Amino acid sequence: MPTKHQPITPQPLAGKIAVVTGASRGIGAAIARRLAADGATVAITYHASPDKADDVVRSIEAAGGRALAIRADAGDPAAVRAAVGRVADAFGRIDILVNNAGISVMAPVDGIGFDDFQRILAVNVTGVFVATQEALRHMGEGGRIIQIGSSMTQYAAFATASAYTLSKGAVAGFTRGLARDVGPRGITANTVHPGPTDSDMNPADGPVAAAIGPQIAVQRYGRGADIADAVAYLASPQASFVNGAELLVDGGFAA
Repeated sequence: MPTKHQPITPQPLAGKIAVVTGASRGIGAAIARRLAADGATVAITYHASPDKADDVVRSIEAAGGRALAIRADAGDPAAVRAAVGRVADAFGRIDILVNNAGISVMAPVDGIGFDDFQRILAVNVTGVFVATQEALRHMGEGGRIIQIGSSMTQYAAFATASAYTLSKGAVAGFTRGLARDVGPRGITANTVHPGPTDSDMNPADGPVAAAIGPQIAVQRYGRGADIADAVAYLASPQASFVNGAELLVDGGFAA
């Protein structure tokens, strides 16, 4: 007998409630807009860019979607818990969590300040754990947890990023274990590893780009939409059998 597949619809996430952390700009904003275009109601968190967060919300609403912006420092566990809880209170549940918030401090291992190192871990690791833990309290069967990692966990292309890479490697390992924890509940957990992607952290015309741009097989920097496309797939019904995966979206950077 032929296999029954989920139908592909113009809005595969219609009726879903999504949370995207750190989504006032860059990759996070692109993800928020894409999930909204696919029909989800999207709540975004931000820390220091309220105007940009409002712009994301307005652009989603102008396109006919629903969105909410919540100020929450991803490195503050209490703020993260409160933000995720607020989304659940407002909409009744959470179907999709995208842990996108992240920071980087570039310095050699023996030159990075311990306070900076602790801040990287607070945002990139503890914030991911806390948001995931809280979202799971409000997530049922069919839920999706998607972490934003880094292709540098596969290919460290330059020096000074060891602390950042450590944090993203921790996220990938956490997500593999998480897939085992939540799989029996009908929830999937996966990691998207962006390669060099045009953003405030790593602009396509910045000094890092001059060094690593030639190493990208497709000969261009990634765009926020490239990462958002991968996230949208993992959030969709078509990805129900993808769990514990690490998806490189890097233009062949780590090939």
